[in-house]
Amino acid sequence: MACMKLGSRADVFQRQGQAWFCRTGLPSDIVVEVGDISFHLHKFPLLSRSGVLARLIAEAPKEREECVIELPDIPGGSKTFELVAKFCYNVKFELTASNIVHLRCAAEHLQMTEEYGDANLISQTETFLNQVVLRSWKDTLKALQTCDGDVLPYAEELHIVKSCIESLSEKASSGPNLFGWPIVEQGLWSMQSPGGSVLWNGISIGAKPNISSSDWWYGDLTTLSLPLYMRLIAVMESHGISHKIIAGSLVVYAEKFLPGFNRHKVSDESSNHLTPLSEEEQKILLEDVDKLLPLQRGLVPTKFLLGLLRLAMILQLSPSCISSLEKRIGMQLDEANAEDLLMPNFTCSDETLYNVDCVQRVLEHFLDMDQVAGGASLCSTDSSHLIGSPSQTPITMVAKLIDGYLVEIAPDVNLKLPKFQALAAAVPEFARPLDDGLYRAIDMYLKNHPWLTESEREQLCRVMDCQKLSLEACTHAAQNERLPLRVIVQVLFFEQLQLRTSIAGCFMVSDNLEGSRYLLRSGATAARENQILKVGMDSMRMRVCELEKECSNMRKEIEKLSGVKNSTSSTSSWGNMPMLLGFKMCSANEGSVRKQKIGESKVKTLKNRYGKHKNSSHGDKASISSALS
Repeated sequence: MACMKLGSRADVFQRQGQAWFCRTGLPSDIVVEVGDISFHLHKFPLLSRSGVLARLIAEAPKEREECVIELPDIPGGSKTFELVAKFCYNVKFELTASNIVHLRCAAEHLQMTEEYGDANLISQTETFLNQVVLRSWKDTLKALQTCDGDVLPYAEELHIVKSCIESLSEKASSGPNLFGWPIVEQGLWSMQSPGGSVLWNGISIGAKPNISSSDWWYGDLTTLSLPLYMRLIAVMESHGISHKIIAGSLVVYAEKFLPGFNRHKVSDESSNHLTPLSEEEQKILLEDVDKLLPLQRGLVPTKFLLGLLRLAMILQLSPSCISSLEKRIGMQLDEANAEDLLMPNFTCSDETLYNVDCVQRVLEHFLDMDQVAGGASLCSTDSSHLIGSPSQTPITMVAKLIDGYLVEIAPDVNLKLPKFQALAAAVPEFARPLDDGLYRAIDMYLKNHPWLTESEREQLCRVMDCQKLSLEACTHAAQNERLPLRVIVQVLFFEQLQLRTSIAGCFMVSDNLEGSRYLLRSGATAARENQILKVGMDSMRMRVCELEKECSNMRKEIEKLSGVKNSTSSTSSWGNMPMLLGFKMCSANEGSVRKQKIGESKVKTLKNRYGKHKNSSHGDKASISSALS
């Protein structure tokens, strides 16, 4: 906490019972009475600093040796006047955020201006307040806390409350890093004390806060009284702080002071010193929270709004406030749970345990809001929005919520059939992908209301669609003796229909699986055959190429042989040899594998003969030609 030291003398004051004495070696010549405390002082130090004390001393009767004056309405009472007396005697004491407001107001009340002495108390307190306290969030908040009580009118007149509120609002909107701390060229802080506090002109103004989130100041404002807190919130809203941040602060403040919200929270040191709000103050806080909260979905938790509504009914707030809270809850009913909807009934006209009418109105607000918004969630009939799906629409979530709420209130024997039926039928039919939850609620109601007639039972069961029951629910309903006979017959019929559909679906799936398997097998066989055929064609192509190469080599050898023994008769015969070999090669390329083998055999025969009759006559060559043909 920031502080500034005043005075230079040692403390000369001593308290004895209800009286203070100044030990200066001189006898006291004036007694100042502040409440039930008496201050035995000296005239000169007082009248040299205060215009009011100088006037009162001058007006005091002269016949008494000791002058007695009274200060019944000094701001801050006897504790503040003790500091004023020390200031007049130049005794050491500290100005802090806890006493600055009282001292500033007391100095103004006693007219301690520069006219009655240099560096008087008004100028000293004004300087410390403006240049030190208002630059620190913590010290400003502490100073604003001390503005309550008898000092409030003086603080208002001196604009201290306004200055503190404006300072806090600016700091909350700008963040904790822009608190108006003194900045120098070399860095953010001028110097720092060994304990970590920041020093400015030798004055400790506190440590630098290390906070970054937007809700860092929520808990601090709970230390303010309700009127000051509401004024601060109003100024913050006018300064443009977002509605979400304002709503978060309202939630924290209400949860700390309103009964029923903080019963599960661990009490901290600050909450142990809180003054509980009276019933009237609770009403004011509830109404103010409702007025300050913007009418917008998702700003505050639905559980918090339901708690406010429950407390508003207990305190019997105005119907307009209750209706406003119901509308807020209806805007975000899909975020609630069945347990929070179980609000006790506080009206004397209805004997039901829970306030079913209130839930009915909240549900109507939700449906109206959804229709105004375009009915996007109401018109969704996609099968992907089944219960349990992560893509549930708000209307399906509300339908599930209402079904769960009906299960909870069904055991109430005082709950009349029309009220139960009206709430169950208020949810649109398409909002329930399955009616299992509704069936459970109806079964619970029939179990706890066995005196219902057969017609009343049938009337209640008309809310449920037997075609939207699961197989498990159908099995249970078919054996449920509490259901009317007509409903049991319908359940059995639709159960048989569902079983038949399921069996047909199983056969269809099985046939599809067999067809898929046949296609897979056929495809695999064809692929294998194609692979084998490809391998056979590649082998045949390689063999033909080898045959062509062998025939070409053989033709060259024969041409060489014919060049050595050339004759007229044999020239015509061997001249046809290339053409004959070319014909054989084409036949091998275009023929089958059998023809290729025959060609290989002829070539082999030719080689054998050629090897045997290498030096034979011309007639032997003719026989070779005939063999090739």
